[in-house]
Amino acid sequence: MNQDRDWRTTFRPDIPSGARVYDCLLGGKDNYPADREVARQLMAKLPNLRTAVQWNRDYLRRVVNYLVCDAKITQIIDIGAGLPTVGNTHEVAQEAAPGTRVVYVDHDPIVLAHARDMLNHVQDVAVIEQEFSCPDKILADPAVIKLIDFGQPVGIMLLSILHFIPDSADPAGCIAQLLSVFPSGSHVAISHATGDAIPAVTDVERVFDKATEQGRVRTRVEVRDLVDGLDLVPPGLVWLPEWRPDPGTVMPENVTESYYCAVVARKP
Repeated sequence: MNQDRDWRTTFRPDIPSGARVYDCLLGGKDNYPADREVARQLMAKLPNLRTAVQWNRDYLRRVVNYLVCDAKITQIIDIGAGLPTVGNTHEVAQEAAPGTRVVYVDHDPIVLAHARDMLNHVQDVAVIEQEFSCPDKILADPAVIKLIDFGQPVGIMLLSILHFIPDSADPAGCIAQLLSVFPSGSHVAISHATGDAIPAVTDVERVFDKATEQGRVRTRVEVRDLVDGLDLVPPGLVWLPEWRPDPGTVMPENVTESYYCAVVARKP
């Protein structure tokens, strides 16, 4: 294990963690002063951020329901899921389609500890310590091999994680490698911070300079390129609240204040 990996996988409450900052923005309690200070700086630049992360959670619910109910997918790999909260992927999936299998992937020690404690006796769910940037290790993990059928379509969830993945890690290549072993009909779901409409979103990259993960805000074109070669599920690449809203939903006055774009793509 190299020094860089030690930095990000050793419990350090004095170093901000993306997962714990997100927990703070959701109103959770599994965070520390360093995380709360980063959350404060983010909200100073992006005043609608608490609402935006709630929209991201609601997008998760809609995406999971689409995967299991419309795409008829019975297995999901959720990478960078963050700290457990209300409406986790497996809860939404198994309520909609009992028996859906879910593997959570993360490298944050606090996330792993909480997830393993909460999911200790939950059927058809596993938690593994791996990183998105090592797709070969994810696919070779014994828990993945045990729970996931490589002969059936899979849903891969990448919500609010790719803006912590640098270009040097080749996120598009990692997505392609993850999907390469699964058949046609597999899907990938993404939510990603973008500064296209509100430049301050890009400015917050610097807030994470001393955190366990550094920021890499991308344009909508760059996010679209991450799933090049896949078929976009309608309505395509849109602002977070615009992706298949529930019937009767009243759209926010300014959807760009979600700060995120969203896309779901299908392997042809």
